[in-house]
Amino acid sequence: MLRKKTNGTSRRTGRTPIVANQGSNSIDRRGFLRGSGLAIGGLTAIAATGGTVTQVSAQTAATRSVETIKSICTHCSVGCTVIAEVDNGVWTGQEPGWDSPFNLGAHCAKGAAVREHAHGERRLKYPMKKENGEWVRISWETAINEIGDGMNKIREESGPDSVYWLGSAKHNNEQAYLFRKFAAYWGTNNVDHQARICHSTTVAGVANTWGYGAMTNSYNDIHNSRAIFLIGGNPAEAHPVSLLHMLRAKEQNNAPLIVCDPRFTRTAAHADEYVRFRPGSDVALVWGILWHIFENGWEDKEFIRTRVWGMDQIQEEVARWTPEEVERVTGAPGSQLERVARTLANNRPGTVIWCMGGTQHTNGNNNTRAYCVLQLALGNMGTAGGGTNIFRGHDNVQGATDLGVLADTLPGYYGLSAGSWAHWARVWDEDLDWLKGQFSDETVGETPMMNLTGIPVSRWIDGVLEDGADIDQPDSTRAMVLWGHAPNSQTRMKEMKTAMEKLDMLVVVDPYPTVSAVLQDREDGVYLLPACTQFETRGSVTASNRSLQWRDKVVEPLFESKTDHWIMARFAEKFGFHDRIFRNIAMDEGDEPNIEDITREFNKGMWTIGYTGQSPERMKTHMANQHTFDRTTLRAIGGPADGDYYGMPWPSWGTAEMNHPGTANLYDMSLPVAEGGLTFRARFGVERDGDNLLAEGVFNPGSEIEDGYPEFTMQMLIDLGWDGDLTPEEAEAIEAVAGANTNWKTDLSGGIQRVAIAHGCAPFGNAKARAVVWTFPDPVPIHREPLYSNRRDLVADYPTYEDKKFWRVPTMYASIQEKDFSIDYPMILTSGRLVEYEGGGDESRSNPWLAELQQDMFVEINTRDANNLGVRDGAQVWVEGPEGGKVKVMAMVTERVGEGVAFMPFHFGGHLEGVDLRDKYPEGADPFVLGESSNTAQTYGYDSVTQMQETKATLCKITTA
Repeated sequence: MLRKKTNGTSRRTGRTPIVANQGSNSIDRRGFLRGSGLAIGGLTAIAATGGTVTQVSAQTAATRSVETIKSICTHCSVGCTVIAEVDNGVWTGQEPGWDSPFNLGAHCAKGAAVREHAHGERRLKYPMKKENGEWVRISWETAINEIGDGMNKIREESGPDSVYWLGSAKHNNEQAYLFRKFAAYWGTNNVDHQARICHSTTVAGVANTWGYGAMTNSYNDIHNSRAIFLIGGNPAEAHPVSLLHMLRAKEQNNAPLIVCDPRFTRTAAHADEYVRFRPGSDVALVWGILWHIFENGWEDKEFIRTRVWGMDQIQEEVARWTPEEVERVTGAPGSQLERVARTLANNRPGTVIWCMGGTQHTNGNNNTRAYCVLQLALGNMGTAGGGTNIFRGHDNVQGATDLGVLADTLPGYYGLSAGSWAHWARVWDEDLDWLKGQFSDETVGETPMMNLTGIPVSRWIDGVLEDGADIDQPDSTRAMVLWGHAPNSQTRMKEMKTAMEKLDMLVVVDPYPTVSAVLQDREDGVYLLPACTQFETRGSVTASNRSLQWRDKVVEPLFESKTDHWIMARFAEKFGFHDRIFRNIAMDEGDEPNIEDITREFNKGMWTIGYTGQSPERMKTHMANQHTFDRTTLRAIGGPADGDYYGMPWPSWGTAEMNHPGTANLYDMSLPVAEGGLTFRARFGVERDGDNLLAEGVFNPGSEIEDGYPEFTMQMLIDLGWDGDLTPEEAEAIEAVAGANTNWKTDLSGGIQRVAIAHGCAPFGNAKARAVVWTFPDPVPIHREPLYSNRRDLVADYPTYEDKKFWRVPTMYASIQEKDFSIDYPMILTSGRLVEYEGGGDESRSNPWLAELQQDMFVEINTRDANNLGVRDGAQVWVEGPEGGKVKVMAMVTERVGEGVAFMPFHFGGHLEGVDLRDKYPEGADPFVLGESSNTAQTYGYDSVTQMQETKATLCKITTA
């Protein structure tokens, strides 16, 4: 929110450092710095040196060298390089990475301020626990022992599933992998992370369309786009550096930018065509565009014939979406959508970009598949400048997802089947029977708990609050570990408060106390463990485009904070499986697991998505030679990494010794597989209802199979006569797994992949993308009204699903939608990001340079609505949801939102229904800026496939405070 600063000062009560309450006026820079301890005289620096400042002589300054260290920004998923300047172990300055092909010497506000995270005076400084309602400092040994004893007691009484391990998109790849492995050794699938509530519907929808659930091209490849179609995203604020790549396409290609969003965002301000539409009507909007494409014969018929299955069924559904019906449902005029369709048809290849505006819905999986179908119809897949460029939110949410920090899979999307567990047991050199013994021996139906999906993070509170008899596990959730997670990023916060208070134990592992520390009113049973930031460790991180980059450690851990993998190792000791989980991983000084060994271990097992070729050595070589990579193609031109794509975007097939360059653009048939080309994955069988599901007469250059083909197995190599190309060692390893039944995903030698690629073939087959997903509730994506809809006429025509039970918990749909809340709650409520903050905001609101820029939580209200409600710009208002949660925030009267729509950012926390909770934080660990969480007013609603929360289309009422 942009506001002119005033010279007003805020009143301070207690230990409030900056803003006493939301109603106070903004303050100027001098007042802010004075209040935050950063005023003239360097108070923070004095405190850090024990209250004295030593004068630096010219001789000292001249002889001491300043070290520069490369790291990666810890905010969004662009993967910007940060050059840290370190003087005698102190991070004294930073520059953007000019050699980085991702940020090209640029930083956004958040990236420019990351140095503060490694100097953060508002961080947790030592382990703490609640004792008689007060925070008490404890030692690490005491913390591990008390928490471990409590968890072992819960395990003995209720089973391992009663402890929930919530991981983080802020972990590096090695820590994320170790966290999922740790949950497996504890004996539960109740493990998840932020991807559940940001892009789980993307992963499910996209993977079930053409094989992999990730960004198909890259930010850089947008340079090649002839048109850009953006829906449900605001990169100018959420991924600011990505906008550089989008604007380059506009400048050099004259590529039209089409932005579809209920709100006129900062990104929309750059658009050639802005389409405002009603929140929650994405499928109808896309089908409205496709109606014009099919009506005029603008689809790519040859591409559809050879590489797509099920488009005829899509056309039948699209035919129902006439311009008149589309306008009735979305509010977007048919003439405008015809213009959009014509623009896309005339400017190919075009790219489609989306973010959480499209994913966070009860039918989010329908939205993401509709976006994919649009690209398939236009023939924009598998080509430079095309693809679906899905912008992920956190710096390693892509990596944490790939590494399996999810309730429904092991690392590499292997799932939870018996064969998947057997595969990872082989990778870990573990006794499979011992692993099975770690899990509860109860079953749900015929399914053992080891093979049953866990409770997703979006529903963890229901694991606590639901009647135990209604949950598909032995007992309710009794202990919750929030390891790098902001609880205010989730809906139903009043119920979350109740759940936190009902738990036996609540454990927070984070550099900051987070809203978890203050939301509940517990007297005891709460532990805060200070993890260090990613600048205080090393390891790899995966950007949104699937490239892996290596972070070097910038500084040693501050205060008493510890690395996440050190903390995991201490719990592993406490639980008695340290020697087993680390049998192939060495220990560095201080009994800290060696990061490179963890990388090599997941390299040994993640054949499905090609996380096998990115050895630590190759990643470090790329980081040291960033300047050799082309800024558009990402391919190295000479130098030590000649021919590689930057970061070896997965899949990087085979072993590191194969030197596969990575795959910059998925499904690109113009290149040999050995050089980064690819087909659509043969993941769904070879035929359906008598129809061929394999590609028709198309293949990569050099392929010795000049048609579609299934995924590779040892038997297939034998049938083709290619088994003789295996080395004796590879043949022996394949025989040890399953002989002729061993496939490209379970062969630990990589031989099947190597031989397939040597013959020009993709290990995972050559198939058609499927426009119809017969395994989903809606095989053809259809429009369904949000659970809380103010369009009762549309509820009758496009109802939601029937209530059902899945992911272990009962889930309501029709029983909510059948009630009409629109009379009392007439306005649509949606949410989104700000450029100054990220995620739940604890980290960025604790950064003085960012906190100064955005001091107030607010709600955007359309001018007409505000005048009708008697609300003035800058006034305090109540925003209340139909489930009773309400927030007190500042009104911003603006034309950004349309009539009948209100918008709130989701980065704030520390206030609850008008009450300031600052005094509940540990001393000195309260963020500079507090505010209401938008999710207090947000409501129930979960995707029909992934349990994604619905935060982009609910209802509210607004009244003056």
